[in-house]
Amino acid sequence: MNRNERHAAILRLVREQPLSTQAELADALHREGHEVVQTTVSRDIHELGLIKVRHESGRLVYAFPEDVGGYSEELSEALTRWALTVEPSGNLVVLTTPYGYASALAQAIDVARHPHIAGTIAGENTVMLVSREPHTGAELADEIRAQRLQGAA
Repeated sequence: MNRNERHAAILRLVREQPLSTQAELADALHREGHEVVQTTVSRDIHELGLIKVRHESGRLVYAFPEDVGGYSEELSEALTRWALTVEPSGNLVVLTTPYGYASALAQAIDVARHPHIAGTIAGENTVMLVSREPHTGAELADEIRAQRLQGAA
């Protein structure tokens, strides 16, 4: 099996069943006849950008950022911890952070692969987000504000 076939199988499996660990994902691939080792599964998880979200059962399971609205538990925590202000302007959102934390927040946003965010630029205490069309900066700012409140709960 080549990489693309394996990635397609992982995409399907993650959407069809709650998988919490690399071992569970490897076992599911084995049941379908795909021979993989843990290091390959680990690399695939990273390449596909899988995140962990809370399943209705209460377990953390693998998911795709676009399937959960682009917010992971980690991103919610990062926004709550580091985003001091949220200011929209056109198709942009400017976040301020304590001095030296902008890069960490921008990294958390980039890793989350939010479907409404085209990219980030970080300074020392400022992160600029560019919203994807047709979304406006004001809409994105509202999402971020709501997510900050969820992370604080």
